[in-house]
Amino acid sequence: MGAYFDELKRSMNMLAADERVLFLGQAVAHPGTAMSNTLLDVPKHQLLELPVNEDLQMGMTNGLAVAGQIPVSIFPRWNFLLLALNQIVNHLDKFAVMSGGAYQPKAIIRTGIGSERPLHPQHQHIGDYTEALRLMCTTIEVIRLDEPEQIFPAYERALLREDGRSTLLVEHGDYYNEK
Repeated sequence: MGAYFDELKRSMNMLAADERVLFLGQAVAHPGTAMSNTLLDVPKHQLLELPVNEDLQMGMTNGLAVAGQIPVSIFPRWNFLLLALNQIVNHLDKFAVMSGGAYQPKAIIRTGIGSERPLHPQHQHIGDYTEALRLMCTTIEVIRLDEPEQIFPAYERALLREDGRSTLLVEHGDYYNEK
């Protein structure tokens, strides 16, 4: 693994140091994706394994955030995250607006552009909808992580921000081994 992967693992460990943080998704508490390997040192009580049900996962993320926890909701690929857009665009992005600022829940959403090398998984796994989501959301900050040196500061900002915004971070699957 390279610096890109190392920075992701370092970032997950930094997030896990905050007891308010809970990681949730598929292949979070059990192996299954490249993202799973970035969570190996995270305490098991902070890992919530869920079935494949992206809308439910994001609904749980919203509820945890409203309750004051900081959920890190993990969707290994953009193409899977598409199934949670209702909860992201119509709810998480609008809580502060709909409540006149009374609710400003903070969630961290982690997704990736699927790896094409060494094996191309076909087009339903390699989508990049970063720009489209930026256009759909008015309060969520969407950050594409192109270089290793961007990773830790972006996750740290997502955790420490006090501006009432959630953060969606987009990783590149191919960069886990290439950068």
